[in-house]
Amino acid sequence: MAMVKLYTTPTCVYCFSLKQFLKEHKVAFEEIDVSKDEKAAKDMIEKSGQMGVPVIEIDGEIVVGFDKEKISELLKIK
Repeated sequence: MAMVKLYTTPTCVYCFSLKQFLKEHKVAFEEIDVSKDEKAAKDMIEKSGQMGVPVIEIDGEIVVGFDKEKISELLKIK
């Protein structure tokens, strides 16, 4: 199973939609709230090159935003 990390904030509607999508497809993920974790926010910016959320890390590959097509491809969701 893929290692999935989500960098999110509580007020982000795209983050909420992404979590719903992953739950529907029974994908386990670790959620990191960058509004409460300064070090995680810095890590996210370093990895993605930007400050916007959601940022998804799937087995070391970074996807910025709720790019359903790219996420589905990486997770092999049909």
